[in-house]
Formats: sequence, structure tokens, C-alpha cells
Amino acid sequence: MAHRLRPVGLDFIAIAPVRHVSELVISAPVEAVYRALEDVPGWVEWFPQVTAARPVDGGKGRDIRLVGGLRFRESIIAAEAPEVYAYRVDVSSVPGMRAIAEEWRLAPAGTGTRVRWTFATDGTAAYRLAMKPVRAAQVKAFRDAVTALDRRLTA
Repeated sequence: MAHRLRPVGLDFIAIAPVRHVSELVISAPVEAVYRALEDVPGWVEWFPQVTAARPVDGGKGRDIRLVGGLRFRESIIAAEAPEVYAYRVDVSSVPGMRAIAEEWRLAPAGTGTRVRWTFATDGTAAYRLAMKPVRAAQVKAFRDAVTALDRRLTA
């Protein structure tokens, strides 16, 4: 069953009740990393949890499927090349969610890139409680994905 979430903007990233932030420095240059983030179908090549990804609404949104059958319809809320790429979830298959936004912030780090990912969310009390143990899995998923992206971009 699809659940419509509260529409949020970029400001939600800083004020969400639950925030998970991960950061990693990789070898690939900022511009290449940003292009990979904008290449929605390409996410399946480097983000292991993403099983399907396609742009929708003329590129203003994304349809994402994750391992386990989770589905999300997203709207891109920031595309400021080559520094910020962010989206919010509009519709989800996960009950208890009220709002989600994710931000990818890129900065030069020598000849490579500092990749900072923020997952910001709100939901029912049960959902918030369930998000605590999920943090470690999200950190691992982020590190695995960004490491795979780096290998892909520098091969």
C-alpha cells in the first residue's frame, strides 16, 4: 500500500527529528560524482540496495525500488551542480513514515571529493524508534555505495 508523505523542502534536512549523517572522501573528482548522482538509472550500478531507478516527471522526480521490495516516489528538491543534490520522498511503501529528505553534498578534497550524505526523516513514534538500529546499516550502505561509485568512476 502506498503512503503519501508530507512534502518537505531543503530546510527539513537541518531540522528533522531523525538525522543520519555519513561522510567519506573518495578519489573521483567532484564533477564526476555529481554527474553520477544525476544519472538516476545509473544508481543500480553502484548502490547495491537500489534494484531499480528511473527518472519521472520529465526528470524532476525519481521512482526508486530497494532490496526487499521497498518503493519510493521522490521529487528532486535541489540540483545545484556540482555541490548539492537532494530529494524528498513523496510516496512510500513503508508505513509510519511522515517525511523523508536526503541530501548529497559534495566538496573538493585535494583531487578527490568529500561526499556528505544526510538522511532526514520524521514518522510515528514506532517508526522513529525503529530508525535507531537502522543507522548502522545505513552507514554501511552509504560507505559500500560510495566506495563502489569511486571504483566505477576511477576505473
